[in-house]
Amino acid sequence: MIKIFGRISLVFILIFLTACERKPVAYHEQLLVFGTVVDVKLWGVEEVQGRQAVTRLADDFAYMHNAWHAWHPGPLGRVNQLLASNESFTMPPSILPLIQRGSELSRRSDGLFNPAIGKLTALWGFASDDPPKGPPPSAKAIRAILDQQPSMKDIHLNGLTMQSSNPALKLDFGAFAKGYAVDHAIDVLRELGINNAVVNAGGDLRAIGRHGDRPWRVGIRHPRKAGILASVEVESDESVFTSGDYERYFDWQGTRYDHIIDPRSGYPAQGLSSVTVFARQADLADAAATALFVAGPAEKDWLPVARSMGVTGVMLVDDDGRVQLTPGIRDRIYFKPSADNKHASLEAHISAAL
Repeated sequence: MIKIFGRISLVFILIFLTACERKPVAYHEQLLVFGTVVDVKLWGVEEVQGRQAVTRLADDFAYMHNAWHAWHPGPLGRVNQLLASNESFTMPPSILPLIQRGSELSRRSDGLFNPAIGKLTALWGFASDDPPKGPPPSAKAIRAILDQQPSMKDIHLNGLTMQSSNPALKLDFGAFAKGYAVDHAIDVLRELGINNAVVNAGGDLRAIGRHGDRPWRVGIRHPRKAGILASVEVESDESVFTSGDYERYFDWQGTRYDHIIDPRSGYPAQGLSSVTVFARQADLADAAATALFVAGPAEKDWLPVARSMGVTGVMLVDDDGRVQLTPGIRDRIYFKPSADNKHASLEAHISAAL
């Protein structure tokens, strides 16, 4: 009887433990920061761990938003005031990593990504919480800034000491700070033992691991209609960032002027409606999306920049709705079918390999 009872007890314990096994838990929370909604999805974590992780991210994001904002009072605003003095000064430590990384990415893009053209951005009315309404600035005002050719090369660093002799230089990290913040968020999640997650900042994201037994599936916004143009599966560790002329723009006398300024002409870039970039690092994907949008729709112009910056995939949509894809992402992109789908035959638009 003792042996039988012992066996029954063991069976009961095994059944009880099996019944108590928890299925993988998904945790989802949204934050409002950087002027957009940041969507954080975690897989395989308990609610308490997920809440603690997102609270940590929220605090870090709030700090970054205040420190890096180009036109609100804060450390970056103070740096821009001191740069205009043409004298050396000690910069806030929070700004140094962005200057270093921004300089590197600008060099790799051959200057098409240029965080030093903050004065041009402000001249067009995009350095404001309120959307610009036009008219466009005068050619004379644009030329006054362009003639001085502000670039990240004008910044001279010695430790935390900084100086610029170019009065036209003004820093605006809006074209890659969001990506930098997403990279930081992924680093934090990994430090906390979370290895399956997506951090999505207004449609731009980095994903690590998987969503249970399947990859993460994300949508790429249609540049001219509500909803998505395509979807893509992402797993392991990858960033997907899109720049488009639909994000911030104004119409004036039948012409759309978007917020992506070509540092060569001083005018908004032309020819493309959106550029989606795939890369491991989010800040690289963010900066490259801007650089390729500026480069324009001709493959001879954008492909060398994509190669130089080291991205892993590109999808471009031009003003006429034609799509170009690099081969590495061709079989991963799923286009949403529609009655007027211009993307039914993509064979003619497969670009050269990166």
